[in-house]
Amino acid sequence: MKYIECPKVYKENSKSLFLAGGISNCSDWQSKLVALLKKTSLVLLNPRRKYFPKDNPNIDQEQIAWEFDHLNRASAVSFWFAEETLCPITLYELGKQSTINKPLFVGIHPNYKRKKDVEIQLKHIRPEITIVYSLIDLSNQITEWESKR
Repeated sequence: MKYIECPKVYKENSKSLFLAGGISNCSDWQSKLVALLKKTSLVLLNPRRKYFPKDNPNIDQEQIAWEFDHLNRASAVSFWFAEETLCPITLYELGKQSTINKPLFVGIHPNYKRKKDVEIQLKHIRPEITIVYSLIDLSNQITEWESKR
């Protein structure tokens, strides 16, 4: 596994996975998923920074631009909907990514308040996606996909 964290730029062409999901006001689920995927050969693209420079007046623009670019560069995208927040940006990203022919992996915490909405919407637009309800199951889906490539 190779790990790329925002703001570092990924320019290679290896199998890569973008870790989409809540950052603000939620637990660091990304580090748990990274640990579960450490034995893969994937390049993991993590938008969560260890240090977020709030004193930078351009930080929001830079963060969003990084996420936009790396979502487009990634071979696949995983989504995790944490229970602590509604994850409005993650919902937006899922809507966009679900219209692109790219592997998607979707996990929802059982207590996520918009769980039914995500389930129903995905059933209509990407019925082949099997939603899971734990980070372990999400990592298992990703690992299985990676091993078939």
